[in-house]
Amino acid sequence: MEIEKRRGSYARRTAETDVSVVWVLDGTGECRSDTGVGFLDHMLAQLAKHGLFDLEIKARGDLDVDGHHTIEDVAIALGRALDSALGDRKGLSRFGDSLVPMDEALARVSVDLGGRGRAVVVAELSELGAGGFRGEMVGHFLDSFATEARITLHADVIRGENDHHKIEALFKALARALDDASRLDPRRLGSVPSTKGVL
Repeated sequence: MEIEKRRGSYARRTAETDVSVVWVLDGTGECRSDTGVGFLDHMLAQLAKHGLFDLEIKARGDLDVDGHHTIEDVAIALGRALDSALGDRKGLSRFGDSLVPMDEALARVSVDLGGRGRAVVVAELSELGAGGFRGEMVGHFLDSFATEARITLHADVIRGENDHHKIEALFKALARALDDASRLDPRRLGSVPSTKGVL
């Protein structure tokens, strides 16, 4: 008998953007992302592939103004879709961390799916960033995502020279950490991983 896959979705429409996200936690690493921001699509593909999530993201935004609104609203919708997929969070491993190298860059991400949204991001990135994804937007993306997903996220670029490598290492580490934290622990099935009894 096939186990039902955990799945969440969210759609966000504003005067600036129109975004929809589907997140399947128990996936195979498939990603269909069309945000209009090529480097963001590349990072979302890394998140799916290395976390073994199936993601479908469609976004239309005011890119003629700037990429900010689109990147921000994709992060918000992505976080809310993950929160939906996690459901009541019973049986989760809850914590996950990963250390990922990419050439000269090294990134570390730790997550807690404990229901409190917070991100701490330490990453020295240039203003230009990579591929239209400005350096300042990396922290903003991760903070918006963590807040809406109701997770605690610590992300650090330990070293690196190339912004593309540093950002990609961060997203790969995020994928691996989320994969570990969202796994169901057979010893915890039916119970919330907290002494409070609720997350």
